Amino acid sequence: MTGELFSPLHLRSGQILTNRIAKAAMEENMAGDGQLPDEQLFTLYRQWAAGGTGLLITGNVMVHAEALTGPAGVVLDEHAPLEPFTAWAKAGKSGGGSIWMQINHPGRQVASGMPGVVWGPSDIGVSLGRHSSRFGRPTAMTAQQIEDTVTRHAVTAHRAEKAGFDGVEIHAAHGYLLSQFLSPLVNKRTDRWGGPLENRARMLLDIVRAARAAVSPSFAVAVKLNSADFQRGGFDAEDARQVIEMLAPLGVDLVELSGGSYESPAMTGRSTDTRTQAREAYFLDLAEDLVSTSPVPLILTGGITRRATAQKVLDSGVAVIGMGTALAVTPDLPDRWRGGREADRRMRPVTWSDKALASAASMAQVRHQMRRLARGSSPRPGTHPALALIAEQRRQRTALRRYRAWLAGPRSAA
Repeated sequence: MTGELFSPLHLRSGQILTNRIAKAAMEENMAGDGQLPDEQLFTLYRQWAAGGTGLLITGNVMVHAEALTGPAGVVLDEHAPLEPFTAWAKAGKSGGGSIWMQINHPGRQVASGMPGVVWGPSDIGVSLGRHSSRFGRPTAMTAQQIEDTVTRHAVTAHRAEKAGFDGVEIHAAHGYLLSQFLSPLVNKRTDRWGGPLENRARMLLDIVRAARAAVSPSFAVAVKLNSADFQRGGFDAEDARQVIEMLAPLGVDLVELSGGSYESPAMTGRSTDTRTQAREAYFLDLAEDLVSTSPVPLILTGGITRRATAQKVLDSGVAVIGMGTALAVTPDLPDRWRGGREADRRMRPVTWSDKALASAASMAQVRHQMRRLARGSSPRPGTHPALALIAEQRRQRTALRRYRAWLAGPRSAA
């Protein structure tokens, strides 16, 4: 599975990625009217497409209109019109690469002020100490709600293909719903979805099967999975190895490895575990253990900013390197690497001792850069994290009012 950074990769579905560099999903929180993509997202993805990235993976698109990670989240369900998504796919493919839609359900990771539902495998809330009240209290899902959620993922995958996307990535990492089911700390069920790992993985496997059946054989289906949750007694690397083995017979093209959750935000380099304290390629040590046994090609995401690091990841046996923040700051970084150059700017580090607040500020900084790109402006990575966070909170309040009004209004089938 090793290869040069700019060599093509042939996937199980028959799809060919033009190179080994992927823009990993970053939650844009830029939905326009009707929770739909609009010109902001089209402009942003045209910028990334022009920068030489072989694969663009969108920020998470929600499968359930009543369950959003944030009030400006994009929703693609049975009611959403396809035209805006077709325009989004066209923008993402304008540079000759592929675009996949990441599809997601937040489960219990829903802000406490949001309308709609807060679900989880069990009624265990997000534990963030003094910040715990930021999230709603979840109710344990019923069997019917689980089955409906499986169907929603399949519907979104089917409609993503109709809109012109090249694949979907099912989000089972970062503490969202499927990650919650996989976690023995959060999933305390005693029925067929709880207990041993094969039961905790059942919902993810059912979704993969349903999505694969809902799309054509040439459409890619991938999974984003934690290499570990970085919480004592939680989902770990051995669990990840077993889940990858379970996914392999189901037609999965790639598994993207990341790590952490809101409770232990390793994906921002600030977990409660010392294993992600490296400045780059946070999860490489864990990935190297998984690569040796994985029957599925792997993407590794987390802290990669330099070509030498990217090559080191490929040399470990990982098939694709995923980058998020680096591409928000330098959208043409792949083309720079091809020309022997590196990025000339870095995001201002967040050094706050409060990990939950620091993680929120880091994400706000990244969104600030994406919004600048979406306006056709250059990134400004030196923006103070506190200012980015305050601006983000203001936008969220405006978006929340709009989302409440939209959710309360009538919707017709597309």
